[in-house]
Amino acid sequence: MKKYLITIDGGTTNTRVALWRENKELLSAVKSEVGVKDTARDGNNARLKKAVKSMLEEILDRSGITYGEVWAVYACGMLTSNVGLWEVPHLTAPAGLEDFALGVKKILIQDICPLPICFIPGMKNFTGKVSLDNLEKMDIMRGEETETAALMELCPQGETLYVLPGSHTKFVSVDRNLKMTGCLTSLAGELLALLTRDSILADAVKREFVTGDYNRGMLLAGARQTWETGLSRAAFLTRIVGQFVTDSQPSCASFLLGAVMAADILAVKTSKALTVTENMKVVIAGKEPLRGALKELFVEDGTFKEVTVFQGDEDVLLSGYGMCVIAKKAELLSLPGLL
Repeated sequence: MKKYLITIDGGTTNTRVALWRENKELLSAVKSEVGVKDTARDGNNARLKKAVKSMLEEILDRSGITYGEVWAVYACGMLTSNVGLWEVPHLTAPAGLEDFALGVKKILIQDICPLPICFIPGMKNFTGKVSLDNLEKMDIMRGEETETAALMELCPQGETLYVLPGSHTKFVSVDRNLKMTGCLTSLAGELLALLTRDSILADAVKREFVTGDYNRGMLLAGARQTWETGLSRAAFLTRIVGQFVTDSQPSCASFLLGAVMAADILAVKTSKALTVTENMKVVIAGKEPLRGALKELFVEDGTFKEVTVFQGDEDVLLSGYGMCVIAKKAELLSLPGLL
């Protein structure tokens, strides 16, 4: 009986394979430090294909399962890009779970596995020519649509802004019809890393990020400074804090965290990439301290009336879970070969 699903989530630097029961129970997961960066560097995807094949075999061997017991293999993220395993065009917003299910491309890649791989498309904000006049309206995502699909099932809120912090923070707006209406990406995590380790601020923060026990007062002080004078000025004030206010590393790091993340709150409120209203609920996923810090800043800003954090396990594989959700939707739609 075919009762297992395999998901493959590939990013720039890492790829993860997971094995699931039909009820979305995670059985096992393996990770490789091979991503699409290797394809870009090598000029071909041989290294990526080899890594995926190896992980698939490892996870089946570890679980004592054969391909004959697997009903589908799904993939998302950068694996669907031109430097992944198979390029799939973005869907155009608004897009719901049914749209993603219908957009799945089922491809047999025999030197990876004997089963076809079902590639889930990403999403872009609009179709048409992008110019400097409409540049800010455009954004794209590959992989975050599956994380959003997971959150829509695990914590359904209707009209919601889902927040996925990380190296690149992604904001995804969902309307009352459960359609993803737009996405917005920021470099907050990557920018924070650069400022922390490779700028004049490194001395004040001791080249270390703030832990989960951040200083709330300093976090909010940094945020307010960004809202008042802009990110560049607020970030530099971390050095002033370290020299004239306190040399406490947690305090300085908290101030910098607030300064950087506050720019994202401003972007959400002013960007044309998202469809947001004051009545939307905000749900924040991800790990601490970014998750908690973002909640503090959304509440401090006061634009959105209800702000919550996703209370699931921090290590839950949201992308894999979301692929399970879309796979089930595809099954209900009776797509050929997915039963």
